[in-house]
Amino acid sequence: MAEITAQMVKTLRDKTGAGMADCKKALVDANGSMEEAIEILRKKGAASAAKRADRVASEGIIATRLSDDHKLAAIVEVNCETDFVARNAEFESYVTKIADALIANEINNLDELMKIKIGEDTIEGIHNEILAKFGEKIGVSRFERVKSNGTIATYNHAGNKLAVVIEASAPNFNDEAYALLRDIAMQIAAMNPQFISRNDVDQATLDKEKEIYVQQAIDSGKPADIAERIAIGKLEKFYQEQCLIEQSFVKDANKTVGDVLKEISGLVGTDVTILSFRRYLLGEKN
Repeated sequence: MAEITAQMVKTLRDKTGAGMADCKKALVDANGSMEEAIEILRKKGAASAAKRADRVASEGIIATRLSDDHKLAAIVEVNCETDFVARNAEFESYVTKIADALIANEINNLDELMKIKIGEDTIEGIHNEILAKFGEKIGVSRFERVKSNGTIATYNHAGNKLAVVIEASAPNFNDEAYALLRDIAMQIAAMNPQFISRNDVDQATLDKEKEIYVQQAIDSGKPADIAERIAIGKLEKFYQEQCLIEQSFVKDANKTVGDVLKEISGLVGTDVTILSFRRYLLGEKN
């Protein structure tokens, strides 16, 4: 039997929002496995499904950059230890230079990024200056460079702690269509979908969700056949909450995001689909 420490219980509580006693019992039942303990708590309804695992406590900035033709975007997260540094103009300038470098250069990893020249200096040189000035841990935790034959939009939430890059299939958006695409990027920031459509949900995820819903119904006293029907109904709710195009549109609850996508298609003159999106929340691991 694995030893269940107070730190393990606290970590599970932070990840699920469940009570300390429930967390300890779940860890005991799971023989110390954090993943199995989370599943046990969800089956009991003790975990908040909205909580996501593997959060890290950190400060910093998430920045995006977009090319003028909307064909290339960059998104980067740079972390520091305190909000004081995150709000400092020099730190913000450093992050901006990184985002600009990502747009201007085809960069595949952090080593390549650090070697990029900025005037007479390099990103690494500027980084070392920032480290010396503020005396705290500062680092680029993740970044992506997104190229498209379609159209890209970005959205940065106030405070630069949350940002989205979204890629649509069609080029040559007019202003009205592009504004709607940015609204969908804002939707992603606000509602945190995990998939674009139900076709993107893998079978393992569906099986796991259904298993949890069936167990919850059985635990509430429902017979197995009724529990099965309840689970199928809850899967529909899962699609509506976790699949972008099935979500209620945040700016008009009478529409879905799919309806907004149809509006964009009409404005552009061709069927438009969402090809991909990236959503960065500060301190959240992939």
